[in-house]
Amino acid sequence: MMKDKQVINREFSKSIALALLATSLGALATPVLAQEGTTTQVDEAALAAVIASPLRQQDRDDQRHPQQTLEFFDVSPDMTVVEIWPGGGWYSRILAPYLKDHGQYYAAHFDPAGGPAYYARSLASFNQQFIANPAQYGNIKVTVFHPPELLEIAPAGSADRILTFRNIHNWYMEGGDQTVAATLAGFFQTLKPGGILGVVEHRLPEDRPDSAQDSSGYMKQSYVIKMAKQAGFQLVASSEINANPKDSADYPAGVWTLPPSLRLGDTDKQKYLAIGESDRMTLKFRRPEQF
Repeated sequence: MMKDKQVINREFSKSIALALLATSLGALATPVLAQEGTTTQVDEAALAAVIASPLRQQDRDDQRHPQQTLEFFDVSPDMTVVEIWPGGGWYSRILAPYLKDHGQYYAAHFDPAGGPAYYARSLASFNQQFIANPAQYGNIKVTVFHPPELLEIAPAGSADRILTFRNIHNWYMEGGDQTVAATLAGFFQTLKPGGILGVVEHRLPEDRPDSAQDSSGYMKQSYVIKMAKQAGFQLVASSEINANPKDSADYPAGVWTLPPSLRLGDTDKQKYLAIGESDRMTLKFRRPEQF
């Protein structure tokens, strides 16, 4: 069984390498923007009902804006949606019930054998909460995502949407441009032609030095767009849904100074609570119909 997985991962890695090569060879060409699919229809009422469910905590909704964010990403209930590193499942409690009856939710979770100890704990907790409760959350498919080695988060060309919330800084801090490039190339291969990659990420002001991305947890929006385009994606739209003008992006413990982490404990706690969660870019990219 392990040998089969290794073979699959090697084949998937080969396809990613070919995609990166094709992108570099065609970098001077301007791709034709694919048309939005006419069948995409967000069920606003169903989404609102899931978000308002008493089975989930709603205390961060005013800062994370899940209804507006998922509508911006055009997530309809009949789609195959992959969420990257769902962690404790904040968005899983919305996406899984929303997709339960007509779609498919993939949780591309931590590698329990390939990272800090909390990876294994987080995955075990996720399985206990979600996989053990199919009546509420449906048939969730859990895969392992650990860039740049483990990138097969769903079958190639199968996903309508890939969504990543506040993750790109982790890949950058662990492996720089190379890991970010490999990750985005993997997403490109997993999406259907015309599929959407939705990105929410802590935003570093453009006038800061690039080196501020190394450990702060913040990323420049221009950098994320550049790397996505290099992977073959086209930027469809950006939104200020998750913007926070109170956030200066300059703190002793980086973005983790702010809630919900509050890494400094009681030191200036009320000050950081008043700022709220980070200023975030919200970007929608498309895999072209033809590439």
